Amino acid sequence: MKVSFTWRRTLLGLAAAGAIGQCSAFSFGAEDAVVIAPPALDETTQARSETAVFAGGCFWGVQGVFQHVKGVQNAVSGYAGGTANTARYERVSDGDTGHAEAVEVTFDPAQVSYGTLLQIYFSVAHNPTELNRQGPDSGTQYRSAIFTRSGEQQKVAQAYIAQLDAARSFSKPIVTKLESYNGFYPAEDEHQDFLTEHPTYPYIVINDLPKVAQLKQLYPDRYQDKPVLVKGGS
Repeated sequence: MKVSFTWRRTLLGLAAAGAIGQCSAFSFGAEDAVVIAPPALDETTQARSETAVFAGGCFWGVQGVFQHVKGVQNAVSGYAGGTANTARYERVSDGDTGHAEAVEVTFDPAQVSYGTLLQIYFSVAHNPTELNRQGPDSGTQYRSAIFTRSGEQQKVAQAYIAQLDAARSFSKPIVTKLESYNGFYPAEDEHQDFLTEHPTYPYIVINDLPKVAQLKQLYPDRYQDKPVLVKGGS
């Protein structure tokens, strides 16, 4: 949605100029995390590295959450669902490219399973019952979607959504779509590690820092204080 892009770009400029340092009226407030059961079905793999792609609203917060999960080796903000020639922030923000703001998570399955990442994704990283929006952001580019990288990821994610819906884990049905993976395109440098680099940015303070706090509170065994960063290592 263009208006969403406009105010986020305006705030980016203000943040760069040092003109803002506290909460503003541009954000609506973070969603509360939901305590949910782990998936009954999970992957079985001997791999030491695997990649998953999650979309759940603005990628700043989703990336920030997964960067604090033990076993995550990298978490990159970017675009998925569209084509390479439209994988730019300004273009994706028009809402008609097929892209979603997404995060590519590379992880060690021996330390954290795909199913556990799904649990954190549904519980903490975003609200899976909101259709084509998250908090103050609206448009298909902010949709809830999982871009599965294998048949097993598809099977585990599909079974978990059915499990959560059957248990009425949320007050409304899950709208998360499982979409075919057709490529991931990293976002511009200014969007990488945004939560860590701009902890006083109003959008981050209101919408995203609470998610990291909820991760620490609900999943203390999965939480790591030092984030795995894209720029300059961890």
